[in-house]
Amino acid sequence: MVYLDFEKPLESLYEQMDKLKEVEEEGTIDVSESIKELEKKIQHTKKEIYSNLTGWQRVQLSRHPERPYTLFYIEQMCKKFTELHGDRYYADDKAIVGGLAKIDNYSVMIIGHQKGTNTKSRQYRNFGMANPDGYRKALRLMKMAERFNIPVISLIDTPGAYPGLEAEERGQAEAIAKNLFEMAQLRVPILCYVIGEGASGGALGIGVGDKVFMLENTWYTVISPESCSSILWRSWDHKEEAAEALKLTPEHMLSFGLIDDIVKEPLGGAHVDPEKMAKSLKSHIKAELAELIQLDPDERVRMRIDKYDNMGKFQIVE
Repeated sequence: MVYLDFEKPLESLYEQMDKLKEVEEEGTIDVSESIKELEKKIQHTKKEIYSNLTGWQRVQLSRHPERPYTLFYIEQMCKKFTELHGDRYYADDKAIVGGLAKIDNYSVMIIGHQKGTNTKSRQYRNFGMANPDGYRKALRLMKMAERFNIPVISLIDTPGAYPGLEAEERGQAEAIAKNLFEMAQLRVPILCYVIGEGASGGALGIGVGDKVFMLENTWYTVISPESCSSILWRSWDHKEEAAEALKLTPEHMLSFGLIDDIVKEPLGGAHVDPEKMAKSLKSHIKAELAELIQLDPDERVRMRIDKYDNMGKFQIVE
């Protein structure tokens, strides 16, 4: 288990628990009461820590190395999954995965960012940062879903679209803008879930939907706290301050009307019990799909466009 800086009190408690269990296994001393007391203390400490998380701590949890990614959720939620590759223009971007899937009785097109689980796979997946080819692949799959009247599920988890020279040469901004335009008009239901990091256009490129949700320990904003800090203070040292100023937590996004709801995670984060998190996400998807598929496609598109038209607040000063 990897512990973050603010989780250090829990680390020492779990170390004590391991020692007590070793004593219990030896059978020489009855430590059952001590174990019960320690379990209560661990639970109390967990509630204390995770009920008062700062914006930066949420960012840290969203990046936890043991946090489940798109392919894990697909494996856990779907009875069948056939991955589809390539954008039919240039390449098959490994930072975005997608394909046809079956979630119980629902046929869906599921698309999402994929980060790696070790150094080699992180490089292979480009750390979840997609090139234009990834967004064009995603759009190709969405249009295919529309052709066969299949709902689209989008799982968002990226530190941003890839900012390299080759990405700009191949039209990164155009690819993301085209996706926004097309997703707004897609005639099938679209459900979007931020399952980790939701940074800037990299997230928006597959983030326009009838309903947009965030898992409890995720973030969604125009720029990462580190990049914001480096622009405003010319240093990453103010990233915690930047995280608070950006108002990037699910609670902030919900209060701004930019998302529709927050999906609860197990106490301590999705990585603590990934299977439970996947089960919860699956139930949420099924419940939302049951409502959306009942709507007339024209009405659904109109509601989606109205949803985005009504975002933001402004005041006209004479």
